[in-house]
Amino acid sequence: MLVTAYLAIFLLLLLCAGLELAARRLTPPQPTQTAAANPAFVRFQSVFLRAYLLALWADWLQGPYLYKLYRHYSFLESQIAIIYVCGLASSVLFAPFSGWLPQALGRRQTCLLFCLTYSACCLTKLSRDYFVLIVGRILGGLSTSLLSTTFEAWYVQRHVSVHDFPKEWIPSTFNKAATWNHGLAVGAGLMANLLAEWLHLGPVAPFLLAVPCLLCCAWVVVIDWGKEEAEGPESDKQMLILGAPNGGLTRPSAKARFSRSCHDGLRCLLSDKRVMLLGGVQALFESVLYIFVFLWTPVLDPHGPPLGIVFSCLMAASMAGSLMYRLATSSHYRLQPGHVLCLAVLMAFFSLYMLTFSTAAGQPRPHESFLAFLLLELACGLYFPAVSFLQSRVIPEEKRAGVLAWFRLPLHLLACLGLLALHGEVSGTGGGEDGGGTRHMFGGCAVMMLAALMAVVGLFTIGRNDSDLRLEGAKGEGEM
Repeated sequence: MLVTAYLAIFLLLLLCAGLELAARRLTPPQPTQTAAANPAFVRFQSVFLRAYLLALWADWLQGPYLYKLYRHYSFLESQIAIIYVCGLASSVLFAPFSGWLPQALGRRQTCLLFCLTYSACCLTKLSRDYFVLIVGRILGGLSTSLLSTTFEAWYVQRHVSVHDFPKEWIPSTFNKAATWNHGLAVGAGLMANLLAEWLHLGPVAPFLLAVPCLLCCAWVVVIDWGKEEAEGPESDKQMLILGAPNGGLTRPSAKARFSRSCHDGLRCLLSDKRVMLLGGVQALFESVLYIFVFLWTPVLDPHGPPLGIVFSCLMAASMAGSLMYRLATSSHYRLQPGHVLCLAVLMAFFSLYMLTFSTAAGQPRPHESFLAFLLLELACGLYFPAVSFLQSRVIPEEKRAGVLAWFRLPLHLLACLGLLALHGEVSGTGGGEDGGGTRHMFGGCAVMMLAALMAVVGLFTIGRNDSDLRLEGAKGEGEM
């Protein structure tokens, strides 16, 4: 596995480089020259990305050795499953607060809260106490909920309401962030491997490195974002509406705005079958990914691969998938995002089906499992831009935050139920690894992915002639 991992990362990076060159040749740059030529916008974008990319880097550093750290502390797989479940459950519980906190505390202050809670989460990894590690995962669940919403909320609000830049410029920032995010993920695996294995600092080292990165992020938020906000009106103070009894101005409470967002999101979800089916696809597909995040290490680690390099391979495969999406939907190939989504779900199903055989008790085949994991990550690279496009088309922008919050609820619940089922099966076999629990879990994930495939088919049966689900001028405009 050692040679396989290093050979795989070399080939995958070559593949990504080739796909990037092909994508640049076949997909000419979008007309964002006005944005690039605007020094105020470039400065504002740079201020945002400095903090956001530091936060993402700190987040990715914790991926490769999390499970390994718990095993290093001599916890059983069933005990580790409970720690993961606590993290997912905290994401469910804190998800509503992640939308309310920026409105109550302010967006910049909530980003600072993220830096503090995630730093505390990392520092808990120094302890071998089971309860302390559970508290750390709970803090991690809160932090990841804040990361997924708060930074982007700060940027979008100031982009539109304070600087009054065109909304068409927003994707240029997030496309740049997505490009950097893939590179950071691959680099984080390499850095974690350097610290944990090459320098023999142990699996806790990447978590300790994440702390100064988070402190640097907090510094940028305090200093650079503070200067940015000082140059214009305070964002939260601009959220005023007419309607005071005396005819003046008043501001709705954060609780009222959050309740209205959830109510509007639920009403949109229940009134549009396309939104409900898309939510089903997201819940099924992404809950499988959470279970995969737990299982990949115990499947491969007994065979001695460098886990940081394996993690980089997985992230490089995901990067290759996103580049393939750019090529597939380019003006040269002109495939519809819906077709790419169907292909991604089908690939994920096939990879999970492979894993039900390669993880058979007593007959493990790690090379086949590694290949299946790479195929699953390739499917992820295709899935996320496709589902993001469809969400932007079928969910009204003003209701998107509320709808996505409802999407995340069944997503985390399904992942928790899956890990609890694995915990019960492993505990029932004495905590050993020969009970077939991992294989059965992959079989269950394959069934969930098959259900996601049926939801995709249902989505495009309903929207067969729906122009909202199609890229303009692409192949298959009459058939979805």
